[in-house]
Amino acid sequence: MNTPLNIVILAAGLGKRMKSAIPKVLHTIGNVSLLERIVNTAVSLNPQRIIVVCGHERELVQATLSHLPVQWVIQESQLGTGHAALQAVPYLEAENNSLSLILFADGPLISAETLRAVIRGTPENGIALLTTEMSDPTGLGRVLRDEQGLFFEIVEEKDAMPEQLAIREIFTGILCAPTKHMNHWLQHLSNDNVQGEYYLTELPLLALTEKKAVNLICLANSREAQGINDKKQLAQQERYFQWCQASRLMLDGLILRDPHRFDLRGELHFGMDVVIEPNVILEGQISLGDRVKIGANTVIRNCVLGNDVVIKENCVLEDSVLGNHCTVGPFARVRPGTVLEEQVGIGNFVEIKKSTVGVGTKINHLSYVGDATIGIDVNVGAGTITCNYDGVNKHQTIIGDRAFIGSDTQLVAPVTVGEGATIAAGSTITKDVPAHQLTLCRKQQIVIENWERPSKEE
Repeated sequence: MNTPLNIVILAAGLGKRMKSAIPKVLHTIGNVSLLERIVNTAVSLNPQRIIVVCGHERELVQATLSHLPVQWVIQESQLGTGHAALQAVPYLEAENNSLSLILFADGPLISAETLRAVIRGTPENGIALLTTEMSDPTGLGRVLRDEQGLFFEIVEEKDAMPEQLAIREIFTGILCAPTKHMNHWLQHLSNDNVQGEYYLTELPLLALTEKKAVNLICLANSREAQGINDKKQLAQQERYFQWCQASRLMLDGLILRDPHRFDLRGELHFGMDVVIEPNVILEGQISLGDRVKIGANTVIRNCVLGNDVVIKENCVLEDSVLGNHCTVGPFARVRPGTVLEEQVGIGNFVEIKKSTVGVGTKINHLSYVGDATIGIDVNVGAGTITCNYDGVNKHQTIIGDRAFIGSDTQLVAPVTVGEGATIAAGSTITKDVPAHQLTLCRKQQIVIENWERPSKEE
């Protein structure tokens, strides 16, 4: 499409039905705000400009989404959708027979493909409306066609006759027209209605009055055009969005045990024969190698997993890199800055943070490892803690290759454990440990004879 294109996105509404202190357009689907999601779609159409009309909580909206490539326009008083679009008119240049497309921030899942169809269907001297058929159009204006199937009116539900209420075709609010006509019609809208507001639904009537063509583009998939006005509709569109993603990923080869219980809130790259169990949430940038298996109830954010990695049930991984053949979990937490080299085992109730763990090392039970560098083939016993924080600063623990850390050991950083060293269970290590030596730190075991356990008095 070579015709210059302006896009106007209406985002000024209060959103009372959301019943939230957060502006409606900042609520999210797939971890992306409604407004940013529709702007991203608009960008894909390669327009010459994108204008966002904002009003309610505009300072917060603009500050939150200041990175968007848009021109912000303010609607000081919310006087209807037509009035909102009117605020963009001074910025809609009609040069080179440009078109102007009007979108809504609370309809974020409309596809670029659908919008291209609307643009292609826009008559040279007229207007194109996107309509769809709803199984339940309650509360929505109905599209009226004549005997030839041509548009002649949009009737609001409260004004509709019984036979008109049976119509299921509704106007989505999305429309496109040559900019010169759009500017003209917007400046001639009337507020002669009960609400005293200016509505976009009057535009096609103005077009007909001037004997201009009105084309109806009917969208087969009504879910795509569903507006979001309350938390229920927000949840419904989240599930629709996730189902669309799951469907695409499965066609690309991903094995989802239950696609209805899968959330991708970012971007996923994956290899062959990857298996994801139910209730997994993937956020940010995720890369999964071949034959990765992710157990149920797991959350992964911004991670790279190599080939044959197994993440067992109920784990949380963030901003980390896992090499080939690593195993994590169940009930493990891998925190930001962690690098697990190949064949590392992280077991149940282990937390690891900002640490590098060498090839073949095992940390299998109930341990905390933070700010550490661990060599290859190290065994870290159950209940081991790297005491990395002195109340002010974080300190490093370094463990050499093939060291053996006994259970219930506290490594008080900064401390270094030499290559091949052994630390006896129950030790508190405050000084560097020499290589290939046994180190222990315990008090002498004492037995108290004739001692009786206290009991409650009668």
